[in-house]
Amino acid sequence: MVSKQPDYQSFDTTEAILSMTSTQEAGDITQEAIGTPTRFHGRYNDHMEMYAAPGTVAEYLNNHASWFSRCADPMKVEPLGKNGYALVIGRFGSFGYEVEPKIGLELLPPEEGIYRIYTIPIPDYHAPGYDVDYRAALRLQENVANNSSTCLSKMTQVEWELDLSVYIHFPKFIQRIPKSLVLSTGERLLNQVVRQVSRRLTRKVQEDFHQSLGIPFPDHPKKK
Repeated sequence: MVSKQPDYQSFDTTEAILSMTSTQEAGDITQEAIGTPTRFHGRYNDHMEMYAAPGTVAEYLNNHASWFSRCADPMKVEPLGKNGYALVIGRFGSFGYEVEPKIGLELLPPEEGIYRIYTIPIPDYHAPGYDVDYRAALRLQENVANNSSTCLSKMTQVEWELDLSVYIHFPKFIQRIPKSLVLSTGERLLNQVVRQVSRRLTRKVQEDFHQSLGIPFPDHPKKK
């Protein structure tokens, strides 16, 4: 899922300032990190279309144990209790500094029609030099489908918003770079990661939902 009205600009991954190969071992980076962490923040919102009544969509979302791990692939997922999951997002970096974020997320049961997702601790895991604060909310809105290829009249719009903060304890060699440059580059990279992960996850959830219920799904859905 990716913001339809994004707070970011497009980001070219070939930009010379980025290096996806770390120049130091993770252990060395952690040991050299000093001072207060640098915060990268973004707010995102969008929706995805599910061609069924809200009750059917809600039943699917509530049974996340049956679809979350499958739809999150290729991210590595491990269950954490009844409603939680540990995810390895991927490997990202810039300025020769690289991290592989692993976060715990809890998918809470709906309250007054709102689904919330928060970060939770991962047992026996200490993030090497970073912290993530993930706060998402999803709401279901019933709409009339307007797509002749589906031959369906019911459509639920899953509207979501995400408030995401990433705190990174940078090593000394990063702290010598102007802070404004680190912030602008880091936030563009954060937006790129959210955009890529969201688009892939949206498409997989839509396909899984419709296939699991035998509901037709448009061959060319609206791009997110």
